[in-house]
Amino acid sequence: MAQKKLMLLGGLRYLLPIIEEAHKLGAYVITADYLPNNIAHKYSDEYCNVSIIDKDAVLREARKLNIDGILSHAVDPGVVSAAYVAEQMGLPFQCSYESACILQDKHLFRKFLSDNGFNCPNAKGYNNIEEALNDVNYFNWPVIVKPVDSAGSKGVTRVDDKSKLKEAIEFALSESHNGYFIIEDFLEKQGFSTGSESFVVDGKLLYNGFYDQYFDKNAINPYTPSAEVWPSIMEQKYQEEIKSELQRLFTLLGVTTGLFNVECRVCTNGKAYLMEVSPRAGGNRLAEMLNYAADVNINAAETRKALGMSIENMHEPNYKGHFAILVLHSDKEGVFQSVDIAPNFKKEHIIEEEIRLNKGDKVSSFSGANAALGTLFLKFESRKELADALENPKKWMNINVVN
Repeated sequence: MAQKKLMLLGGLRYLLPIIEEAHKLGAYVITADYLPNNIAHKYSDEYCNVSIIDKDAVLREARKLNIDGILSHAVDPGVVSAAYVAEQMGLPFQCSYESACILQDKHLFRKFLSDNGFNCPNAKGYNNIEEALNDVNYFNWPVIVKPVDSAGSKGVTRVDDKSKLKEAIEFALSESHNGYFIIEDFLEKQGFSTGSESFVVDGKLLYNGFYDQYFDKNAINPYTPSAEVWPSIMEQKYQEEIKSELQRLFTLLGVTTGLFNVECRVCTNGKAYLMEVSPRAGGNRLAEMLNYAADVNINAAETRKALGMSIENMHEPNYKGHFAILVLHSDKEGVFQSVDIAPNFKKEHIIEEEIRLNKGDKVSSFSGANAALGTLFLKFESRKELADALENPKKWMNINVVN
């Protein structure tokens, strides 16, 4: 039997566990983007230099390489291209190219939700600043402004003062690939903002691992999560409602098999909302953490799906403790020295430690997930103990950054 070829769009470290899983299955792995020094290319079998947002260029390379599967795992810019290539070549993917385009465009997604009776904030998309400025009375202020095509909370601003709207739009456009942005009513959350890594098999939602998000209010971008926590303490009735609405969404979109990253929230108006649903893994190594937290190897399942192999033993999470991913970051720019952790804390609570910088490397302030210094995988016996550690990290950790 010929060796199967898997193309992975992007070159970030999030791809490393997928490369490992593919190699376990005997597959040949090709990583593709326009940055040859990205870390994933050091571990793949072949590198392909191509812009992952140019779907036709990716298709040409995929056909030339005669691939058997394609993923844009935790790499948001490549999702539409991956769906396009999969559809053109008859390869497995979570959904059709048309459905991927809806899910990856915040304006199209909001419209789809509204048209199909889902809870949805008042929202409108634009590619013209003046048109948006003339619509200020359409919204219930405050509002959120963001690019329609970005991830990792890049380009997102809450606007309370109408005189600041233009500045927020210009910031959103600076992070957009296609020149479109969306304005929507700000929804005040009740409790935590919540997300999920959700896995669908043959159109049925079989795995849904809700997590709660923590944010650093001192960060330049307060909308970038600084930690994710399992299991979520969202009320069970809302969890069931969101799972039901996700299943309805997947049925309407003709979803088949694969992994989805979901952002959702319950708001002070008592309603639950699907905020974003993307046919890819989440960033911050979410799928990796679930190996520890939920006794489910999501990365292995997603790799098997991409290679056209069967998915076995997919089930709801089984948590044995309370878990968190802490995104290591700095609130200031400077030069990295070290991350110092109390020995007893490290012994009792740290499952895995990942530091991405070396001493002397330049540090950026925490404006988005790409400014992370690394991650810590943590485990606790109780949610109270976990919350205390996340809310008071200086008790047990010092991130040493000098000017």
